[in-house]
Amino acid sequence: MLTDENRLWTIGKIAEHFGTSRHRVEYVIDTRRITPAGRAGIARVFADADVELIGQQLRRIDAQREEASHV
Repeated sequence: MLTDENRLWTIGKIAEHFGTSRHRVEYVIDTRRITPAGRAGIARVFADADVELIGQQLRRIDAQREEASHV
């Protein structure tokens, strides 16, 4: 039985959590080579630690864009 401590996240739920598009989440997963914890049918699912890493990478991209726009 899955609890909140070990839930698995789909790409759609990750995107919703961070208020961004699925495309941006998929981009981070693919370019940072983040491996899914498993699959639920055809959907890739990710652990909490993966979601944290994805969030860090999204924030890093945003910070770089912000920095570049001020140059």
